[in-house]
Amino acid sequence: MTPIRVEDANDPRIAAYRAVREKDVVGRGERFVAEGEVVLRLLLGERCRHGVESALISERRYEALAPLLERMPHHAPLYVAGQAAMDAIVGFHIHRGALAIGLRAPAIDASELVAVLGPNALVLGLIGVSNHDNVGGAFRNAAAFGADAVLLDAASCDPLYRKAIRVSVGASLITPYARGGSSETMLETLQNRGFATYALSPAGAIRLDEVRATGRRALLLGAEGPGLPAALMARTRTVRIPMAAGFDSLNVATTSGVALYEMTRAHT
Repeated sequence: MTPIRVEDANDPRIAAYRAVREKDVVGRGERFVAEGEVVLRLLLGERCRHGVESALISERRYEALAPLLERMPHHAPLYVAGQAAMDAIVGFHIHRGALAIGLRAPAIDASELVAVLGPNALVLGLIGVSNHDNVGGAFRNAAAFGADAVLLDAASCDPLYRKAIRVSVGASLITPYARGGSSETMLETLQNRGFATYALSPAGAIRLDEVRATGRRALLLGAEGPGLPAALMARTRTVRIPMAAGFDSLNVATTSGVALYEMTRAHT
């Protein structure tokens, strides 16, 4: 593929890359931004359902990334720019030197997603988690510990937000997920499909290391502060992670890592 040289930050062909941070605030509809070599590698890999519209690479990174960029679809333009021009385009110093505009795959319904999972499937459910770092971290942990899918309610942030993708190190591009609906709908979907559900809370009735989960199981996490709705916890098993006296709070992403490790350890 022959790269297209870009020298003017106002070149209309690279409008999608202009002022990346500001556009993240208002959203990008069916498009999303992938940043960095590791993320780009996953975006162009076989496990990713999403498409690629174009890529913008700094000239200092082009030679090293050339073998990877051979995977670009033939219809997708590949732009190359000097570092100064690239910084001017995106609105900040983009030291990773690699950006791509992805095309979002059709959304998957949560019920359809969990229906096809195996008899020992592990699902992570995020409820009201609107922080992009926490969602990205949770996806990274889900991929690391082999979770089969992630469900997010409508109040949780989009896992294809640029920062969420970056923090997940691209895991949100390859981990099956469904987003939308209420926490009650998520719980009903899981329970109707035979999942044993475990709600993480500092006030959980049983310790995490006491859980003996078999078959289909799902871990439910809420936002830091409010946590999970009381009505939801009343309809499922509640689990706590023991902590030192006088402190009962873990970051949501950290909690997901601890809980997923414990759940998968019991099955190894």
